[in-house]
Amino acid sequence: MFNPSREEVRRFFCDTWRKTQANSPMTELEIIARDWLLQHPEYESLLADPETAEVSDFDIGQGQSNPFLHLSMHLSIAEQISIDQPTGVRDAFQQLATRFGEHQAHHQIMECLGEMLWTAQRNGTPPDGATYIECIRRRAR
Repeated sequence: MFNPSREEVRRFFCDTWRKTQANSPMTELEIIARDWLLQHPEYESLLADPETAEVSDFDIGQGQSNPFLHLSMHLSIAEQISIDQPTGVRDAFQQLATRFGEHQAHHQIMECLGEMLWTAQRNGTPPDGATYIECIRRRAR
């Protein structure tokens, strides 16, 4: 199981941004990340400054969302959709995308993903894929 550190995740996104700006060759994962980076221009200045990015803290209590968590969730959701895991996520995504568009569909799924992970962590249980898919389907109605 791939379990990168906070610094590795941040370095990955900053390196991908650097490669994007330099039009350098990229891995398949970097290409997917690049596509999401380009849809979030509000993160460009942070991504262009890897030293600051590595040490920055984001306090939700002060209205700061973590751009690296946000981008990582986009990647996770894209992977889930590509392999249809948990089963049904691809179809549920398509329903959301028809209603909201691809980017907003991802944001709707992020809410369900965050809720599922929070519940699992709080209860000390494995993530519940069936509840996750049902959450996504409810949002598509």
